[in-house]
Amino acid sequence: MADINHVVLVGRLTKDAELKYTNTGFAIANFSLAVNRRIKKDDNWQEEVSFFNAVLFGKRAEGIHQYLVKGKQIGIQGELRQNRWEQEGQPRSKVEIIVNDIQLLGGRGSDQTQPDFTSQGSQGSQVSQGVPPRQERPTADDFDDDIPF
Repeated sequence: MADINHVVLVGRLTKDAELKYTNTGFAIANFSLAVNRRIKKDDNWQEEVSFFNAVLFGKRAEGIHQYLVKGKQIGIQGELRQNRWEQEGQPRSKVEIIVNDIQLLGGRGSDQTQPDFTSQGSQGSQVSQGVPPRQERPTADDFDDDIPF
């Protein structure tokens, strides 16, 4: 049986995404996501925030980075990856989320038109599309035929 490494988060960006390129021209977008949860301390409910670093690669990173602005709510699906290195003789490590799918949600800039993009998962079989803004969704008046049910 294979191990499972799957992460799904919905949160808000803590700053604008940073887009960088490798020497070969491959795009890498780095961003940080704040995810809130409610916890009960004594008799009161309190908000607790966790921060997660995420990385998006390739053409998807180039196409969507301009929409990844501070305060924007997004949903991501991906996997955890631990990077290890040595600095001044000391072992260091950092855990990041490698993003396979991303979805723009509400939040800052939600009154602006959001892109309709397709993002493809790492297995190449799962495809999800961005949901158009509410005002662009079809209504019953948009269809010519009477539906019998």
